[in-house]
Amino acid sequence: MLQISNLNQFYGESHTLWDLDIEIEPGKCTCLMGRNGVGKTTLLSCVMGLLKPASGTIMFDGIDLTKISAEGRAPAGIGYVPQGRQIFPMLTVEENLQIGLPIRKDKAKQIPDFIYELFPVLHDMRHRRGGDLSGGQQQQLAIGRALVIDPKLLILDEPTEGIQPNIVQEIGDIIRKLNRDIGLTVLLVEQKLPFVRRTSDNFIIMDRGRKVATGDLTELNDDLVRKYLTV
Repeated sequence: MLQISNLNQFYGESHTLWDLDIEIEPGKCTCLMGRNGVGKTTLLSCVMGLLKPASGTIMFDGIDLTKISAEGRAPAGIGYVPQGRQIFPMLTVEENLQIGLPIRKDKAKQIPDFIYELFPVLHDMRHRRGGDLSGGQQQQLAIGRALVIDPKLLILDEPTEGIQPNIVQEIGDIIRKLNRDIGLTVLLVEQKLPFVRRTSDNFIIMDRGRKVATGDLTELNDDLVRKYLTV
């Protein structure tokens, strides 16, 4: 579904992504892992068109994303939940969700019922401003907003960061439901190992801008964790 080939990126003189070759399997939840600063968010920024790669290709569902604008990624079928959520604080919950409606191929005018079924708190607070929600509620809003576009691929960058444990549990349950019950392909950037083990099928580990390990989650052993993930 998502195939990244020979991807390179630079910040000034610093080479930040090195000849990355990554493939995200359709219907799976894949976790992109690594210590802070290894290039995970940079990679997502390239996928979403926020950064232009120095070289390489990013193919999604037969489309070379490097040849279309950032605004074209969502209509192509990619839902993105950025690090820090980035909801619109002065808009209501309902207005935040409605932003994705024009992107839907079916041109639906109403927020799909399943969004409120997944996140009942968003229905209860739909007339409140996004900035008035707690951090965990804002994260649920950010995920709901990404789902409104009816994506083929959902990308989440550190969805548990700064979130209270009970909401982390709920978010994990929702990711599994979307992936296993609906068949939505998920690319997850996450550092909390218990959360990763509960939600993900596959893993990719990056170190210093390179892919250093990949495989089924059952292959994520203690040696890999010590070498590339422990602080």
